[in-house]
Amino acid sequence: MATVVDRDQPGESLLLYRVEGAMEVLNLSRTVIYEQIRAGRLRTVHQGRACRIPASALREYVALLEREAGGVR
Repeated sequence: MATVVDRDQPGESLLLYRVEGAMEVLNLSRTVIYEQIRAGRLRTVHQGRACRIPASALREYVALLEREAGGVR
């Protein structure tokens, strides 16, 4: 049985991040993170009242930014 890690230490291979962890990983402000979530550009998952950002969503968001910048085709 796999264990889902729910800590905000980006150096460890986490599966789910709190907003604070995503802020650290992406080097963005809390406001920007929430704006991107509301806009549907940064995917979240919910377990009860807890809102988490999957590591895969962080990678997808960076890829989206690269595409928009013309860095990846």
